[in-house]
Formats: sequence, C-alpha cells, structure tokens
Amino acid sequence: MESMGGLKRSHSCNDLAVENVGEVVTLMGWVLRRRDHGGVIFIDLRDRWGITQVVFNPEVHADVHTKAHQLRSEWVIAVQGRVERRPPDMENRNLQTGAIEVLVDTLRILNASATPPFPLDEEVEVSENLRLRYRYIDLRRPSMANNLIMRHRAAGSVRQYLDRHDFLEIETPFLTRSTPEGARDYLVPSRVNPGRFYALPQSPQLFKQLLMISGLDRYYQIVRCFRDEDLRADRQPEFTQIDMELSFVDEEGIFAIIEGMMQKLFRDVLQIELNVPFARMEYAEVMARFGTDRPDTSFGLELVDLTETVRTCGFNVFQTVVKKGGLVKSINARGCGYFSRKDLDDLTEYVGQFGAKGLAWVKVKAGGEWQSPIAKFFTEEERAAISRELGAEENDVLFFVADTAAIVNQALSELRLELGRRLELIDRNSYNFVWVVDFPLLEYDHDEKRHVAVHHPFTAPREDDVPLLATEPGRVRSRAYDLVLNGIEIGGGSIRIHQKEQQDVIFAALGISKEEAGDKFGFLLQALELGAPPHGGIAFGLDRLLMLMAGRETIRDVIAFPKTQKATCPLTEAPAPVARKQLTELYLRPDWKE
Repeated sequence: MESMGGLKRSHSCNDLAVENVGEVVTLMGWVLRRRDHGGVIFIDLRDRWGITQVVFNPEVHADVHTKAHQLRSEWVIAVQGRVERRPPDMENRNLQTGAIEVLVDTLRILNASATPPFPLDEEVEVSENLRLRYRYIDLRRPSMANNLIMRHRAAGSVRQYLDRHDFLEIETPFLTRSTPEGARDYLVPSRVNPGRFYALPQSPQLFKQLLMISGLDRYYQIVRCFRDEDLRADRQPEFTQIDMELSFVDEEGIFAIIEGMMQKLFRDVLQIELNVPFARMEYAEVMARFGTDRPDTSFGLELVDLTETVRTCGFNVFQTVVKKGGLVKSINARGCGYFSRKDLDDLTEYVGQFGAKGLAWVKVKAGGEWQSPIAKFFTEEERAAISRELGAEENDVLFFVADTAAIVNQALSELRLELGRRLELIDRNSYNFVWVVDFPLLEYDHDEKRHVAVHHPFTAPREDDVPLLATEPGRVRSRAYDLVLNGIEIGGGSIRIHQKEQQDVIFAALGISKEEAGDKFGFLLQALELGAPPHGGIAFGLDRLLMLMAGRETIRDVIAFPKTQKATCPLTEAPAPVARKQLTELYLRPDWKE
C-alpha cells in the first residue's frame, strides 16, 4: 500500500459543483462502486459528506487507468485530477455533485479492503446482529452516518440554547453510591476499600439537587446514565440524558424553558417550526382517554368508559367485573365493519398478551342493529345506550374489555395503537407533544405491602393535597410532569422537595425509617437543612428523542456502538470473563471454573 505521497485533501466528496470546473482537486475516501464502460473506469468515491464520480480514462492517463483496475469495494484511495462537467444527458440529479466528475491523473491506493461482510447499499436488508458486529462498516452507510451527524447537531443546538439561558454545564460523578431509583444498579467493586461498591448512576438526581443547594441556580449536562434492566427498542443499559435543574422556579417556568429548547432543536436539526405552548393533560384524563400516561394524540380511537352504563346490564361478564370494582371500556373502530372473523380473532389474541381474558366485539349494521355473539345478552335499550355513548354508526366495530383498571387500560391502549398501525392513522411525519401533569405521588406495592414513589422520593406533592398524606396517600397528586412525543415519553421531571420537614413526611409515607433515610440519603437531608432553595428539573432521553426525529424504530440506530437486547456487544464481545487475578484484587470470590 502507498502513503499519501504529499497529497492533501482539497475538498470533500460533496463539495464540487459546476463552479469548480477546470480546477485541479484532491479527494480521499472509499470506493463505493466501480464500473467499467468500454475501457473507461468510473468510481463512485465516498466520504462522510457525500459522493463524487471520478474517472480513469486510458486515452488520457494509461498508467493510472491500469492501476485503477485493482480497485474494489471499500478500498481507501486518494485521487488528484481536473474537475470536468458531465454531458447534460449523463448528469445525476440525485447527487449534489451530479453535474461534474473528476478526470484522475494521480492515484494513491492507501489501503485495500477484504470483501465487506455486507453490501453498503441502503436498500439491502442486513440482520441487526451482523450490523452490530461490524458496526464500523454499518456506520459507513449514509443513513447511519447521518443519524450520528444529527446527534451531534442536536447536542450542539441544546448547548447553545441553554448557554443563552444562563445554564452551567457541570459534570457529576460516575462512581457514586447505590440508591433506590427503580432499576438495578451496575455495581463497581472497590479495590482500595475491600467489600465496598460504587454504583454507576441511574441519573444525577441527588447531585443536581445539591448543585441547586450550592447556589449555582441553573445546571445541565448531556450525561451518560446506567440501568441494569430488561431491554427493548427504546432502552439501553447505558443511555444519554439531557439533564437539567433550576432554582426559584415553578412548573410554568420549566415548561417555558423546555418548549423554547424544543423549538430551537427542531428548527436547527429538521428545519421544522413547532407551535407552542404544547398541549397539557392531567394524568387522570390521559388514563381515561388513552389508557396510558404516554398518549399518542396524533389520531383518535379514544377509550370510552362504559362502567356506569353497563353496571346493571344483562351481560353477566360486565356486571360481575363492575361489582368487583373493575372497569368496562370500549373503542369505536369507525368504518371497520369489513373486518373478517379472522381479523377479530387476531385482535383478541393480541390483547391477550396484555392480560385481557377476552375481547368482546360488535359490528354495527344498518339501523344500528348489532351483529355480535354478545348481542343477545343486551336489551334494545342497553344496546342503544352503549351505541349512544360510543357515537356508533353503521359499519363501525365496537371493542370491549372488562377487567381490573390496570388490565383494561393496558389492553385497550395497546389495541388502540395496533388499530392505528393497521388503519394507517399514525402520521410519522408529524410531531405531537403533550405535557402530562398531576401524576399520583405514591402507588401501593402489593408485594412489599407499602406505598412507593411513582417517580422518586424527592418529588414534591401538590400543596393542596398534603393533608391527604395521613389519610388517603394514594390520592395525593405530585408536582411531576412528563413530556410525551408521538406516544413515547421523551422526558420527565418534577418540582423537588426543598424542606427537610416535608421530606421526612414523604419518607414516612413511603415506610422509610429515619435510620434507613439517614443511611441512604443522609448527605441530602443534611443539605436540605442548610438553606436549600425551591428548585425543580427535568431529564430527557436524548436517544429516544433522536430516534423519533430520525424516523427510526429503535434507539440502537442513533447510538454509535449500542448493546443488543441481551445487553451484549457483538463487536467487542462484552461482557466478557476476566482473569482470576483481577477478581482476587477486588476481593471477589466467584464459583470459578477454569
């Protein structure tokens, strides 16, 4: 292989245009395609920025042309030559450089390449495991490279915006102590403190509150976080947050900052203007209408609560559920009367994944007549009342689930999304933001037989609900808020507790003793007694946000080197065994097998 031989790149492979005709230029990159047309060799030369066609003509430079016969896909080369205009009938209007080509007089072969493990053509489908194993090849594909370029631009846009609003970017420790935050911690054994462990942070929550107590007023960082949890398309064991905290602020102040940040981000990265303020909905409302606290508001098919309507109906299944304190809810799939029995059976099987014991359905025929296996259990008046509640019309299909509130809401919310996909109601090119507010502060954990924090134990309660802590803690609303985009939670936060007395009350409601609180959070409790200001914050999942902005189905496509759903890295084969000596130095004694 050759060195660059004194050549210096003058342009990228996306720079040249008609204005450069006649110039001598130097390009460097990878061979994307090689075509031999009657002795003339055409190479599509690719770098991060784009593609330029370079030409090796035997009648102009015979020795260079002979050398070019060696070139194959993904070889790394440097070329020098004169920019020429392509004949009008040979221009490639799909390329920014499609009006020109470079006639090469100097070729340096900088490195050869073995046959790539998969083609780099975008239209060729490749298994994700193979893509991750050869991620450095996968990232040469323009779509993947563009995802990382978008990530870079997004981070820069956020930094510019927050800097203009007086935020300070401050790093917080990666090696900290284990605190209960909902998921398992990744633990790091300490060599110099035998038997003790650091934990990688699930979030910088405690540190950013301490920074507010420090008087720094406005903090942010684009930070790596770690959670040892079961993975899915929008989860990774290590992920990135846009994390921030503000002093002397209420919910309105935080909403205004975030909406402005989102406006700038979408304008800078996607050239899209967002309308603000974003919609706001209370938790109770989104659960009633959508069955989930992450509502996709881009389409209808909303849930309708029929519990009171069917309380005394003649259908025993509904009656029994209502008497036990459950719910009966329905979705009107408008215009879906063409669904076959197989379609209906498939949907019944689908909701069964989410705990539903069945899916009752009714096809509405002419004159409001019901066609359904359950129609015979309802009087004419009961059928009319249900149809009225659902706004049923001819050719609609009504779906019903009756069970506990949790099962009904999850089953129907998932059914709603499945119908949205099947009926092509979901517009992937629109961005529908909604703030969800007034979450419950606590929920009862039947396994642990105590209340637990819905968000985290430092979330402030609504002031008018504080008296309920002693009598009906499950009814207390929090000052927490989530920002949801197209049915995916992209960020969440809250106004924090800043007075130790109130924090003690919340710990008591959570069944956390003074000793346990002191052991796990003593440094924060002490700080709250030393002049903590009112403060609040929010954290955004940058990976999830970018997944939506890039129109991808998984966050793995917007992360340079992600893990699989089994938390492994096919590229580096991590996690991997380590030497016995390393474990001994950390005072670990595993059941070792040679």
